[in-house]
Amino acid sequence: MATGEQSPLDVERVREDFPILDREVGDGIPLVYFDNAATTQTPNEVIDTFGEYYRGYNANVHRGIHQLSQEASIAYEEAHDRLAEFVGASGEREEMIFTKNTTEAANLVAYAWGLNELEEGDEIVLTEMEHHSSLVTWQQMAKRTGAEVKYIRVDPEDGSLDMEHAKELIGPDTAMVSVVHVSNVLGTVNPLGKLADMAHEHDALIFGDGAQAVPNRPVDVEALGVDFYAFSGHKMAGPTGVGGLYGKKAILEEMEPFMYGGEMIRRVTYEDSSWADLPWKYEAGTPLIAEGIAFAVAADYLDDLGLENIRAHEERVTAEAYDRLSRIDGLEIYGPREDEERAGLVSFNLDGVHAHDLSSILNDHGVAIRAGDHCTQPLHQKMDIAASVRASFYLYNTVDELDALVDGIRAAKDIFA
Repeated sequence: MATGEQSPLDVERVREDFPILDREVGDGIPLVYFDNAATTQTPNEVIDTFGEYYRGYNANVHRGIHQLSQEASIAYEEAHDRLAEFVGASGEREEMIFTKNTTEAANLVAYAWGLNELEEGDEIVLTEMEHHSSLVTWQQMAKRTGAEVKYIRVDPEDGSLDMEHAKELIGPDTAMVSVVHVSNVLGTVNPLGKLADMAHEHDALIFGDGAQAVPNRPVDVEALGVDFYAFSGHKMAGPTGVGGLYGKKAILEEMEPFMYGGEMIRRVTYEDSSWADLPWKYEAGTPLIAEGIAFAVAADYLDDLGLENIRAHEERVTAEAYDRLSRIDGLEIYGPREDEERAGLVSFNLDGVHAHDLSSILNDHGVAIRAGDHCTQPLHQKMDIAASVRASFYLYNTVDELDALVDGIRAAKDIFA
């Protein structure tokens, strides 16, 4: 969406759903929250879900015949169906596992599939822009199994993947391809469907990290062709402590459990055990009941607004931010150029000002942003920078809020001049 176009969202109305946005910070300064790639804020509908659960039907699921347990079980199971539908999984609850977050989802696949399937001579293909949740997990799994990790190059000029290099790397020895759908630093939207086709041509599996994609754009895991896809509730207006892992039913049925204990069993003797049906096979112990139910409410909230509307609104704010920031002398923006597709974030550095110092000054102006390596240390090393500043936007941010961001940056320039 071009700068200056009308947003498809009634943002002022939307902001009424988020009580925290009325906060003041410091000495009575209005909060401008631009740290959405780390954690989004939570609407009243999701917050209220916790009170309704704990006041009305708090009970453990799948373990009681009494009414409270039955009500909790139904709500929790239906939440799985809702999140499966949200990302286009026709297998419904059997293909949707609730985890703590995207990181746990990656670890579940790495341990339940990788530890049993990978061996010396196998190759795991990642990208140079992977989040640590994927990069570290597969790196350590390779060390345990003797597999080798290879990385698809990132063009440092525009943040795009080198797809010719991807064709060279993904080959007959490739066992797993793990790709971030949207970069949390560059804002790059990767061609996940094309990479899935490349992986499957060589009988490899593909894992999609959707933490930065699911919150702000329609995702259809079956259309993408991925074997696994992970995302987090707290990045999509949902609660912390819960995430989703989509997996193809046939693969999940063949995999071993990630954790053992109660809830995930069918039958136990002193000699052996058998496992529950999907998805409970991968949800050991008392699960994230209230969080899972609230997770589904967040999906409803986003669908009511419309994912296409959310994406278009983010693009509008991001385009305006890119335009304003690019006019500041000494400020370097990373990732796709202004006329290319990018997700709702802009990462940058200001010449002569450390990212952490700039973050502190912006905080004095009421602006919450993120500074550091954003869990992508190797990418920052490749870009030859120690850290970067990231402003990330969501459905409740306005173009007018960018004034505080620009004012804070100009104030930092004056301080460090």
